[in-house]
Amino acid sequence: MKKSVRFLVYPVLFSLGFIANATTVIPPRFDELVSRAQIIFEGEVTGLQSQWIGEGAQHRIVTFVTFKVTDTLKGDPGTTYSMRMLGGTVDGRTMEVSDAPKFKVGDHDLLFVENNGSQFIPLVGIQHGRFRIQKDQSGRDTLLTGEGQPLTDVNQLGGDEQAVAHAKASLSLNDFKTAIQGRMRQQSQAKGKIQ
Repeated sequence: MKKSVRFLVYPVLFSLGFIANATTVIPPRFDELVSRAQIIFEGEVTGLQSQWIGEGAQHRIVTFVTFKVTDTLKGDPGTTYSMRMLGGTVDGRTMEVSDAPKFKVGDHDLLFVENNGSQFIPLVGIQHGRFRIQKDQSGRDTLLTGEGQPLTDVNQLGGDEQAVAHAKASLSLNDFKTAIQGRMRQQSQAKGKIQ
């Protein structure tokens, strides 16, 4: 029999000091995604493992999502990378975090990771730090945002509806990677001028 322990999420988050992050997520703009991420990589989910951790008020379920890394844009995730996320199912008991992305083996994603191991969902802006990669009708790799919408322009990130209205075609994975690398160069140059 499957029991749900959703009601435990808010007390657990509150006790961990995460309640504000769990209830309000402001979609980050492209600049913020790139600058806040400690690691940016493309990968495929190869494994999911849920387990109980902590004691007393800190007792909670976490899921380790393991990826085979196929391309690295920032940081050093290695050839495999594991993210620890709050929530999952253990022995028929389920803990869920609303708006948290749900992964399954075989998912192909581009991820913007921050504070893995210490943040309850270690993605910049929770679901906004995950981009699903899928083939379009022509066989080209394109992306879906955390809301499941086609990514047509980096300026649509953070809620710029005008960018969506003016864009005609989905952005390719390669074009998105080029934009990320360009933004990283700009941010690095700006830091160099400040110091």
